Amino acid sequence: MSPPPLFSIVIPVFNEAENIEPMVREIQAAFRGRTEPYEVIFVDDASNDDSPAVLQRLTLETAGVVRSLRHRRNFGQSAAVGSGFRAARGEWIGTLDGDGQNDPADLPQMLDEARRLGVDCVTGVRAKRQDNFIRKLSSRVGNGFRNWATGDRVADSGCGVRVVRAACVLELPVFNGLHRFMPTLLRTKGYSVVERPVNHRPRLRGVSKYGVHNRLWRGIRDCFGVRWFAARAVPAERVEGEAGQGPGQ
Repeated sequence: MSPPPLFSIVIPVFNEAENIEPMVREIQAAFRGRTEPYEVIFVDDASNDDSPAVLQRLTLETAGVVRSLRHRRNFGQSAAVGSGFRAARGEWIGTLDGDGQNDPADLPQMLDEARRLGVDCVTGVRAKRQDNFIRKLSSRVGNGFRNWATGDRVADSGCGVRVVRAACVLELPVFNGLHRFMPTLLRTKGYSVVERPVNHRPRLRGVSKYGVHNRLWRGIRDCFGVRWFAARAVPAERVEGEAGQGPGQ
């Protein structure tokens, strides 16, 4: 086993065979010239297209920089993110959606910002969303309701571009909807989170897996569970002298 990388990039995918290789090439370009080692972990949520074959080929071509996991069946995006977190070997973890709409070039800048500011997470805000009116409207309604229900303020909880300290995600519960509530859950545990504008692109390949019914209404329902968790959560920094687990460590 090679020495652990500093940075692990977790990408959940389901039937995204056309997007996987372009994303890898963009990640390689974004980190070219930087000295810190990194790995790219794709979590295949039981795709039934050519995604497994593409991932196998890229793992060989990149000498293990690309790694992949495969779920036994389709468990959803949050489960895939959770599987990636458990497999990550880096001190820091970045996340991207698997549809190619996130820009990998944002990740190195977010990593630098997190380390410079000494915060636990930098989460993206899509400054100019490249989605249709219905998706933008449902996202706006969902964000507003989440902020009201949870008592937190997150400008864009649905943005998939984040950089977080790996030690922090060990404290997060894995449930369907985790990826939408990560900034709030981290703050609930006592970790520091800042927001940063990121690029957003239109989907060029493949088909979206989400619509109003499986994003807006499910997210609103989940708010009540997160509100309960926020009221009952045990702070992460609870042991004196604990190394590497508290905020900013």
